[in-house]
Amino acid sequence: MAMQKRIILGLRACTWVWILMMLLSLATYIIGQQGLSGLRISLLVLAFALLKGQLVSTYFMGLGQVRGFWRWPVTLWLVILGSLISTAFILAN
Repeated sequence: MAMQKRIILGLRACTWVWILMMLLSLATYIIGQQGLSGLRISLLVLAFALLKGQLVSTYFMGLGQVRGFWRWPVTLWLVILGSLISTAFILAN
């Protein structure tokens, strides 16, 4: 199966995904440097990490092009891990 190269505003889709991931990383860095804390901030940073994990699996591991079983393990792992960590944060608060 050949992978399509989608071009958006002159850049490939994977380049836009990389830019988004860098912006999310920058936002996380700024949150840490500002010393922001609390449950909402923790859950926001966790959501950024889970989103970045999903983007990596879909665009850079090529799982977005796969059909069937092999597409879901990483997504399910991220959902389970995110749910457990979120629950721990909420219970600890």
